[in-house]
Amino acid sequence: MSFEHLPDGLGVGDPAPRLSWTLPPGHGFQEAYELELDRGGGTVRRTGRVHGPDQVLVAWPGEPLTSRERVTVRVRVWSPGAAEPSGWSKPSVVEAGLLDPADWRAVPVGAGWDEDPAAARQPARIRRDFRLERPVARARLYVTAHGLYEVEINGRRVGDEVLAPGWTVYPHRLRYRTHDVTEHLTQGANTIAAWLGDGWYRGKYGFDGGTRNIYGTDQSLIAQLEVTHDDGTTLVVATDGTWHAAPGPILTSGLYEGETFDARLADDGWSTPGHTRSVSGHTKTGAWTPVRIGSRDPATLVAPSGPPVRCTQEITPVTVTRLDDRRHLLDFGQNLVGRLRVTVDGPEGAEITIRHAEVLQDGELATRPLREAHATDTLILSGRGPLTWEPRFTLHGFRYTEITGWPGELTPEAVSARVYHTDMRRTGWFECSDPLVNRLHENVVWSMRGNFVDIPTDCPQRDERLGWTGDIQIFAPTASFLYDCAGMLDSWLTDVGLEQLPDGTIPWYVPVIPGEPMWTPIQPGAAWGDVATLTPWTLYQRFGDPALLRRHYPMAKAWVDLVERLAGPSRLWDTGFQLGDWLDPAAPPDDPAAGRTDRYLVATAYFAHSARHLALTAAELGETRDAERYRALAQETADAFRHRYVSASGRMTSDSPTAYALALVFGLLTQQQRQAAGDRLAQLVLADDARIATGFVGTPLICDALTDTGHLDVAYRLLTQTECPSWLYPVTMGATTIWERWDSMRPDGTLNPGGMTSFNHYALGAVADWLHRVVGGITPTAPGYREVALRPRPGGGITWARTRHDTPYGRVSLAWETTDSGLTARADVPEGCRATAELPGCPPVLLGPGPHVLDSAELATRAA
Repeated sequence: MSFEHLPDGLGVGDPAPRLSWTLPPGHGFQEAYELELDRGGGTVRRTGRVHGPDQVLVAWPGEPLTSRERVTVRVRVWSPGAAEPSGWSKPSVVEAGLLDPADWRAVPVGAGWDEDPAAARQPARIRRDFRLERPVARARLYVTAHGLYEVEINGRRVGDEVLAPGWTVYPHRLRYRTHDVTEHLTQGANTIAAWLGDGWYRGKYGFDGGTRNIYGTDQSLIAQLEVTHDDGTTLVVATDGTWHAAPGPILTSGLYEGETFDARLADDGWSTPGHTRSVSGHTKTGAWTPVRIGSRDPATLVAPSGPPVRCTQEITPVTVTRLDDRRHLLDFGQNLVGRLRVTVDGPEGAEITIRHAEVLQDGELATRPLREAHATDTLILSGRGPLTWEPRFTLHGFRYTEITGWPGELTPEAVSARVYHTDMRRTGWFECSDPLVNRLHENVVWSMRGNFVDIPTDCPQRDERLGWTGDIQIFAPTASFLYDCAGMLDSWLTDVGLEQLPDGTIPWYVPVIPGEPMWTPIQPGAAWGDVATLTPWTLYQRFGDPALLRRHYPMAKAWVDLVERLAGPSRLWDTGFQLGDWLDPAAPPDDPAAGRTDRYLVATAYFAHSARHLALTAAELGETRDAERYRALAQETADAFRHRYVSASGRMTSDSPTAYALALVFGLLTQQQRQAAGDRLAQLVLADDARIATGFVGTPLICDALTDTGHLDVAYRLLTQTECPSWLYPVTMGATTIWERWDSMRPDGTLNPGGMTSFNHYALGAVADWLHRVVGGITPTAPGYREVALRPRPGGGITWARTRHDTPYGRVSLAWETTDSGLTARADVPEGCRATAELPGCPPVLLGPGPHVLDSAELATRAA
């Protein structure tokens, strides 16, 4: 049993959370179910037998939850024809957070001293002592911040998330999280305390040196500790004027800049009862003084809809190289997003400096791609013995680090790289007989991990790290196969809707912060703005959530209605600023939008595609009149597209691979034009020796366009090409993530001279969706994978592939290999689902739940 898209049921923000469950192994299909809700105190309600197959995101069956209410839920199911139900599922507990703004007593509190808002400010720590006169039966901490926080109670950290509360459109939505802190407390004296950091709220962030204080100048904690004693009495300890603040041992901290920590100022007992003293002898510390109280509308505090950012892996360096008397170079063998944890001992005042980079140039860190992100952490030793330290409020994108000032010999055991990202559940895997393709897929996974840090970002290392709408629009199909990202992306799409301009314009990136003149004022752009229509639809298809589709429908309508006005009666969007096929390899390094494909062709194609998907959305939601209107609009736009950009023979006015891929995959051509266009696309690809000639827009589409028009062999030629530009060229250059540019590193080892040269950028890895569907052979044909097509299309010398995906209903898998007589496959279909299997040269076969073995020779013989 699970609740909404959450990893657990603690602190839900929906008073009627939907329920999902998977069926017992071997159960087949569900004919009926019964839910049991135990609300405590002897109040148990059962729904009785409910006829139907629903088991994903089923409506809450009882009275809505009230704030703090805790309910235990179980389910049992009947299979068709069964007289008796299954056993009851393991009990699952859902507990509401604070659902009413009136529940909040806490106010923002932070440093009471004056600060210069134009300068880097030393982060504060805050604390409060309190007493509990009776044993604790239950305790919950509801917590968030203006900035970032880490809470400690009685010297013990609360939770394991980092960069909390994440990044949302703070004036409208600030996430709080619920923690069970019962075991942190004791009868008698207690202390609650917190480290604070600037984060996105007031830290320096964005282009050209960044902007400080984007959302405010304060750095404040909002925390409400609610304790229930063994006799039922309660005590609330909330942030208010009784708390105290003092500067801490973190001297400076920034997401781009890194962190400086002075261990001489550290006091291990600072978050335990009675420890209100400062560490003497250092001018940067001060006495604990009363906090300053801020303001926050509690109506803007929202519970999370997905998991937080956590450490998910720890990696030790593969090599440690001494560069000179003071410097060591560490190679972790993997480009990652995180920070170092070091264990070190040395004299008081010794400084250890850690710099980070993704690649090397002439044996040294290549920091030019970082632009103005210094990515430097500094530890000042206390001289009081061995210290294990890791920065708190920063992250870096790196494979290599340079450590300066390490006392004595630096061994690999003393340093580890800790990997951080939104802690989504992994749901998709792919491998095949080609090791280069496997490394490509692994690079896609690592780039998703590094860029799904609370929001879907473009890159994790330079002075940017923004939620670019176009990047996730093209990558969402891949992302939703690899990880359960529904909750995270639903939250981010909510912010896209909040940042949407009154005329319907979707920003280039969300949340919106001050940008370069190219991005400010905000203008509507095809492919980027279409995240409003296409990404909710993708998530609906992959996760089967109609409520998500409904939530974002107004945003999608406003976007398509805007483009309709911009195009006018001609239905051609051929005016205004456009990025076109961004980062076409033919574009000059300093002008990535200057590709081979007419940018207005791109814009009009996306207009038709979005209108069509809006019609599909409207139909799914029962908005019949809207469905008819947008279906007609899509058809009119497709007609206009053909009239302007396509000849009768199928030749495009932009004779480029992206133009043909758009027209074919978006269904903009007549049946007579399709084959000619597909043939021309194949000619163009082969004329360039199957090297990539597409950018952000064309790359996710080109393999499907070739496959669907009978040129599967050419699609495989593209996939397996190793010369630049190609998907596998970076792999041959040692890449462990997807690059922003096809040639971020040149064959001679020099870096691309462009100002945008990231080595961790998932967008061009969107081809992994084709790997999953065509090479691996798994495609959803009904929302949530309730129905699945198992149709592998071997080629390119690949002799076997294994693909599996954890759907909302359970795991679907397909493992195939070529044989002398054809192809054999082993498939698993989740309980409650159906599949249609189609091996090459064989008729389709219907499959029910469970394991299956298929042999193409046997199926062909049976069909004959």
